Amino acid sequence: MDRVKSLLSSCALLCICCTSAKSGAPSTQAVPVQPTSVAAPATPPPDSVTAERARYAREVLTSIAGHEGEPAGKVFKNLKTLTDIPASRLLAIMNFGYGRSLGVSCSHCHVVGQWDSDSKPQKQIARDMIQMASTINNQLLANIKNLKGPQPIVNCTTCHRGSVKPALNLPQ
Repeated sequence: MDRVKSLLSSCALLCICCTSAKSGAPSTQAVPVQPTSVAAPATPPPDSVTAERARYAREVLTSIAGHEGEPAGKVFKNLKTLTDIPASRLLAIMNFGYGRSLGVSCSHCHVVGQWDSDSKPQKQIARDMIQMASTINNQLLANIKNLKGPQPIVNCTTCHRGSVKPALNLPQ
């Protein structure tokens, strides 16, 4: 179970929000109200890759209707990791955790419609990367003293930053 939790934290976390506490007591001064006539900017439409991932996720969710809460390993064929989490959670991890972190659609690792197929090498690479992140998080980071934060982790976004090829250099 600890391994599943680790994998979830390694892969499912998409954004780590850093907040810092403000010192001092909260202000008791009145804050002026902004006029409500200013319209908020429209949300831009999702890019085509994001839209395609969402469409595939909806299709798979529809195909497993009634089984969303069951363990993913019982709902999906040829699942080798994350088998104990709910099936709907697995789809969210795939869509947001993996797809968004690498900037790809489902077809990057999967043969669309044959989700259990292992014919694309990227699928095994993803499995190996899940294991790598788990090893880093559970064995390596856990042994580094004085790291800030209660549970420092790496995940797909740590290196990939929205690209298939991991970021190897700082931008110029």
